[in-house]
Amino acid sequence: MAGLATAGVIGAAATVDAQKAAAQAAPDSLLRTVLDRGKLIVGTGSTNAPWHFENDAGELVGMDITMGRILAKGLFDDPTKVEFVMQDPAQRIPNVTTNKVDITIQFMTMTAQRSQLINFSRPYYVEGVALLTLPTAENKTFDKLLAGGSATRISILQNVDAEQNVHLVLPESQVMQIDTQANVLQALESKRADAAAVDLSTVRWLASRNPDKYFDAGKSWFSMLYGAALRQGDPDWLAFVNTAFATAMFGHETALYDAAFKDYFGLEPPARHPGFPVI
Repeated sequence: MAGLATAGVIGAAATVDAQKAAAQAAPDSLLRTVLDRGKLIVGTGSTNAPWHFENDAGELVGMDITMGRILAKGLFDDPTKVEFVMQDPAQRIPNVTTNKVDITIQFMTMTAQRSQLINFSRPYYVEGVALLTLPTAENKTFDKLLAGGSATRISILQNVDAEQNVHLVLPESQVMQIDTQANVLQALESKRADAAAVDLSTVRWLASRNPDKYFDAGKSWFSMLYGAALRQGDPDWLAFVNTAFATAMFGHETALYDAAFKDYFGLEPPARHPGFPVI
């Protein structure tokens, strides 16, 4: 027990000395700037549950918002010391490169092309395509949808790769490309479609919040990594963000991440076991 007590003292000292630690960063590192300013500035959105949206009390919440608070806690031992700047998805990269925000956390898919313009943090979620069905439907599971063959109808947001993506898992299905996400869901609700192909996070959010209305068919595919965007050329800032995220997801400070993961996706995070790292 003495060892654990000593570790606690060391942890407290590390928090107290955060400002001193900033002096070890490069003089032009954003890490110094943020610590001296006393708050973190995060670019994000406000209209896309479960990532960033306003709850019934008008508070900005969501998984992206939690990741910003995780960084604030790592910087100041206070998850409230963060300012969220609302931005259009088209501004996710420009606002980082022009110093309008310290970091963008806005359900941003990591790609090699984007990484030529900004640095990405380590991934904090693996998105995918999944199937939302009706809980009262006879063919609500993936196996039943697959067995339905060419009679199975799938609604999906109109996109150049939409039909190809659905046929990766339901090769004989009819693909209904629809103009908006709301209409994709409406096609399911009106039973014009047997399932809606939408983001995995959306399926988990809707099915966990409205189990009498939506059902997770139990199939996901086409993995996409979500990461935060940072300016290039600042290794100290990137290293801090990656360390804070890794510690919150896999280390000894998982409370914020775990609570958000359960709240927004309706699932318990996988158990972490000391020993071989699975990061």
